[in-house]
Amino acid sequence: MRGIAFTCSALAIGGLLIAAAAPGRERVDVDDWPSYGHDAGGARASPLVQITRANVSRLKIAWTFHTGDAADGRAGGGRSGFESTPLVVDGRLYVTTPFNRVIALDAETGAVRWTFDPKIDPRADYGDGLINRGVATWVDETMRAEEPCRRRLFEATLDARLIAIDAATGRPCEGFGSSGEVTLRGVGGYEPGVYHMTSPPAVVDNVVVVGSAINDNMRAEMPSGVVRAYDARTGAERWRWDPVPLGRSGMKSGAANAWSVMAVDPARHLVFVPTGSASPDYYGGDRRGDNKWANSIVALRSQSGELAWGFQLVHHDLWDYDSASPPLLATITRRGRRIAAVIASNKSGLVYALNRETGEPVFPIDERPVPKSDIPGEEASPTQPFPTAPPPLVPHRMSPDDVWGLTAADRDACAARVEALRSDGIFTPPSLQGTIEMPGVLGGANWSGAAFDARRNLLVVNANILPSVVRLVPRAEFDDESRRTEDGEYAVQRGSPYGMFRRFLQAPSGLPCVRPPWGVLTAVDLAAGAIRWQVPLGSMRGFGGVSGDVPPGSFSLGGPIVTAGDLVFIAGTFDPYLRAFDLVTGRELWKGELPASGHATPITYQLRATGRQYVVIAAGGHAKISEEKVSDALVAFALPRN
Repeated sequence: MRGIAFTCSALAIGGLLIAAAAPGRERVDVDDWPSYGHDAGGARASPLVQITRANVSRLKIAWTFHTGDAADGRAGGGRSGFESTPLVVDGRLYVTTPFNRVIALDAETGAVRWTFDPKIDPRADYGDGLINRGVATWVDETMRAEEPCRRRLFEATLDARLIAIDAATGRPCEGFGSSGEVTLRGVGGYEPGVYHMTSPPAVVDNVVVVGSAINDNMRAEMPSGVVRAYDARTGAERWRWDPVPLGRSGMKSGAANAWSVMAVDPARHLVFVPTGSASPDYYGGDRRGDNKWANSIVALRSQSGELAWGFQLVHHDLWDYDSASPPLLATITRRGRRIAAVIASNKSGLVYALNRETGEPVFPIDERPVPKSDIPGEEASPTQPFPTAPPPLVPHRMSPDDVWGLTAADRDACAARVEALRSDGIFTPPSLQGTIEMPGVLGGANWSGAAFDARRNLLVVNANILPSVVRLVPRAEFDDESRRTEDGEYAVQRGSPYGMFRRFLQAPSGLPCVRPPWGVLTAVDLAAGAIRWQVPLGSMRGFGGVSGDVPPGSFSLGGPIVTAGDLVFIAGTFDPYLRAFDLVTGRELWKGELPASGHATPITYQLRATGRQYVVIAAGGHAKISEEKVSDALVAFALPRN
C-alpha cells in the first residue's frame, strides 16, 4: 500500500526532575532492559518513574547514533527496515542493524564500544527485506566473571545462522558450534533467502530456542516451520518441534513457522511459541482440516520440546492471519483471584487470554459459524473461535455504508469497488470475484504486540484498520501474464490450482476506502474483559503525496511499552514520531520527531539513581513501505539536565 487520573508529586535531585512514586508503588530509579519485552514474559513494562505525565512534554533528544547500515533497494538487493529493539545490560546497549551487524554502545552517551559483523550478503533476496529485530542474552553461571563469553548475545541471521557473541568484546564464542555459530539450514525444503530469521531467539533453562521466517504465497509445499533448541554453551541441538510435519498423509503444505518473538516462563519451564500460516496462505484445498498447530499459541517444555498444550487462534487459515504478535505473560487479578495467563492479540483484532499452565480460556470462547467458501476444492472451517471478552479491537465488517474518501470522486470509486466484492464479514474466504478481508493482511494486531500494566490490569495494544482485497485466480488465467493488469500483488502459489491477487482497498487518492481512523491504540481492562479507552494513533498525512485535512489514525508496525510513570510510549506509524500517551486516559501528551518512521518497539532504562531515564527507538523506515524515508538512526530521548 502506496479515563481516572492519579496524582504524582516530584522533587529535584541532581538537576533532574524525579517523580515520587504513586501511593502503594515502590520507587525504582535504576533499571535495565535485558529482554526484548523487558522481562522474559514480554510484558514491556518498566518500573521507572523519572519521566511522568507531568514532565514528559520536556523530553528532548539526548543523543543519536547512526549505524551506517541502510539500503533503499536501488543499488541491488532489498530495501532495509530498522526494526531492532535494543537490549541494555551492564551499562551497555546492544542493537542489531538490518545487515545483522551487532553494535555495543555506551547506554548513556551512545558512544561505540564494539561492533560485530556476521557478513551476510545484503544483496540476497530475503522475503522480508533487510530487517532484524534484536538479540537475546544469557549468562553462564558456571563461569568466572572475567572469563570470555560468560555473558553471551545470541543472534539469528537472515542467512540462517545462530551466532553466539561475547557481550564484553563482540568476539564470537569459540566453544559454541563451529567458531561461534551453528547452521540453521538443516530443515526440510530449505532454500536460501526463502528461509531466514528476523526475530531474536528465546533463552531458557540453558537452551536457545529459534523459529524462522519463510516467504509467503510462493508454493503449496514450503520449507518446514520447525522450532529448534540449542545448548547455550555448546550449540548442540537439543530438540525440535514441527507444527505441521512435512509428509503428513494427504497434505501438501509447510511453513506454519514461528517468525515472531517467543515468550518464556522459567519457573514453569515453558516456551510460548506463536505459529504462522500453513502454506499456501489463501488456498487450503490440499491441506484439509484445521491444520494444527498452525496459527496457534503453543506451550513447549523447554527441556524436551514436548507439547504441553496448544490453542489454535484460526482454523484452516485462508487470510494470512498468522500469530504475528508475541505472546505476553501476565498475572491477571480477576474477581479477587490471581490468574497466571498468556495473552495473544491477533491479526483478526481479537484478544485471547489463556491459562498459562493449561491453555484453558480465561474468558469463555465460542466457536461461531463463519462464511463458507465458494471455491471448488476448498473446505473452509465452518467455525472460528471468538472470545466472549474482551471485545474486538477493530471492526470486522465493511459495507458500502462504511466507505470514506477525501472527495466525492474517492467515495464514489470506493463504493463501486465495495459493491463488486464479496463482503460477508471477518473470515469470509477468498473468492474468484474478490473478497474484502476485514481486518486486512496488516491486522488487527501485527508483530507490534502489546504491553501490560499489572497495577491496573491494562493491556495496551496498537491495531490497524486497513481492509484488503483478495482474489483467487485460476491457474491457466494466472499463468497468462498479459492478464495481470490490476495494480497490486500477484503471488503464484505454485502447486495449487490458484494464483493469488492482493491489494489494500484504496481510493484513487491512495488513502484507505474505509472510514478512519486507520490505526488505533487501545487499553483493555483484562480484569473486566472490557475496553478502557481507544484513541487514534498517528497520522497518514503526506502518504502518497496526500495533504490537507487528513483525519487522524495511521497503520502502525512497532509496539508499545508502559512505565510506572503512567505513560505509554509508542512509534510505529507512517508519520515519523515517537509518542507518549497517558496510560489511564489515553490522551496524547507528547511527540518527538524522528529522522524516519520508527517501525520498532522502544525501550527505556536508567543506569544510576542520579542519572537520566532514557527512551530509545530505532528510526529507519520500513522495508516494504516505499513511501517512507530510509534511515539508520537510533534516537535516545531524556529530560533536560537542568
